[in-house]
Amino acid sequence: MLDKGDGERVYKIVSSPADYFLYTAEDRPNGPHFPVVFADHGVIGRAQSGYPFHLIEMERLYPLAEGSPAAELSRRLIEYYWSACAQWSRLGNDMGRIALYHLTTQPMGVGDSLQQALAALSDFVEAYQVLPDILNANNLMMRTDGTLVFSDPVFIA
Repeated sequence: MLDKGDGERVYKIVSSPADYFLYTAEDRPNGPHFPVVFADHGVIGRAQSGYPFHLIEMERLYPLAEGSPAAELSRRLIEYYWSACAQWSRLGNDMGRIALYHLTTQPMGVGDSLQQALAALSDFVEAYQVLPDILNANNLMMRTDGTLVFSDPVFIA
């Protein structure tokens, strides 16, 4: 992350196609639980993996504050997801995708807004054939108003 200097935006360099799709695709998930992306400034180099580095201008997000409602919501979400992964572990690489979909069909008491965000993320995962990455709390961040945000919830295996 590079600070843009205005206190509200950052520049993020991404090389993973999954991240690039998440931040720039026209049909990407939107709403209060996904980052606001202001601009795609294009390719700025190439990673050793061969994927291009893209420079994305997006809203500044913050680590989850310990004891905050967003941190508690994140903890619960990770626990639900881990439990669903354990249930579907026999499916191998498809486990995470199926576990995420399973969360969209089971009311978890996390609020309508987050439940809708999970459904949008599940649809994105299926459409782009990427994998969910929401077990790591570092992939969930928050805004200054305390809203939980899926900051980096996908990867390519």
